Amino acid sequence: MTGQLPRLATFLLCVTSAVLVSACADSPPPETPSTIYDAQESVDRYISSGRYDADFARVVGDAAAYLEARAKVVARPAIVLDVDETSLSNWPAYKVNGWVRIVNGECDVERGPCGLRAWFASARDKALKPTLDLDRRAKSLGVAVFFITGRPSNLREPTEKNLREQGFEWDEVILSPPDNNFQSAVDFKAPERRKIADRGYTILFTMGDQQSDLSGGYAERTFKLPNPVYFIP
Repeated sequence: MTGQLPRLATFLLCVTSAVLVSACADSPPPETPSTIYDAQESVDRYISSGRYDADFARVVGDAAAYLEARAKVVARPAIVLDVDETSLSNWPAYKVNGWVRIVNGECDVERGPCGLRAWFASARDKALKPTLDLDRRAKSLGVAVFFITGRPSNLREPTEKNLREQGFEWDEVILSPPDNNFQSAVDFKAPERRKIADRGYTILFTMGDQQSDLSGGYAERTFKLPNPVYFIP
């Protein structure tokens, strides 16, 4: 038994040394969220690579197929479209802001910052072509087109001017009332769709880049477009 004691002591010494070395080793860094810079770079890559355009076109293509299938089947067919990042693109304003949503203030679209309200008022948005093609096809099939947008009603003139100059046709543009105190866009957009349905229209689908553009019913289908930049409840 005594002959085993040196070996036992050596074993215990090795185990103790291993524990001490492990305790003294560098601990892994705590898990932290991605940086804002990383998020900005990720958004920029997604949009500049063409993946955003491809994803966008795929959703609109699905909506177009549904339009073709249903336009001649139902009475008084209609579609409901959102405006921003659905029909018109605000990416120049967001890009110069580092993909941050800045609502108020003047807009310097070359150097930034660019306030979105001022950008809207300038009526410089470009059409998102898949949606423009969808709009024109709907009108050619005799389908009513309604735009429902969260833009405030004091921006009606530049909004309609921008849509018109980009080639859109419509039956009505519905903007948010000046005393907008809705907790969610759903609280404004769903009742407006109900009013359209109450006028005898069958809303084939509503299409938008926010889930709040779509929730609340009064449409046969909904089509959610990609938006990697911002969220509106």
